Amino acid sequence: MIAASVRLNLKEPLMPSLIITLVGPDKPGLVEQVSNVAGEHGGNWLESRMCHLAGQFAGIVQVSGSSDVLKAIAADLEGLDDSGLQIQTQTDDTAATSEGGQTWSVSVVGNDRPGIVRELSSALAGQSVNVEELTTHCADAPHGGGAIFRAEAQVRLPTDLTIEQLQEALEGLASDLMVDVSPAGGSEG
Repeated sequence: MIAASVRLNLKEPLMPSLIITLVGPDKPGLVEQVSNVAGEHGGNWLESRMCHLAGQFAGIVQVSGSSDVLKAIAADLEGLDDSGLQIQTQTDDTAATSEGGQTWSVSVVGNDRPGIVRELSSALAGQSVNVEELTTHCADAPHGGGAIFRAEAQVRLPTDLTIEQLQEALEGLASDLMVDVSPAGGSEG
């Protein structure tokens, strides 16, 4: 019997990445224009968040590639000025690091009022919680009772903060706020 040992390196070195932010009047084809530039140079589209809000389009994109590829992408994106998009690029050749403890999903629902996002963000910052993603919206309350505010967030807690402390800090903002904190991705850790 011949025994062989094979060692696989499943963690390849991370390539540098280009962070692209864009904002401008929404119209068909904006994402295609940006993805064409990245694709023409062999860039790898890793991750993105994009949305339409009040007639405007905004997005953030992470593209990886060699330093030369990223420079070429950044240069060609400058040529998209006639599309109406304001584009900024930033290279990042460091591996992403997650400081702190676990990531949690936070859901907040309550009566809308001016300053509610400021109050929530202040409570989170006061507990040294990092907001990694935040979506908010308002909708008419059933039976014409005003507007209902909803926030969905992905947050990273410092290692010394408990979920109970976070929930107490958020619920302490107003008696009408309903706060739910659960592990991000559906599982703890």
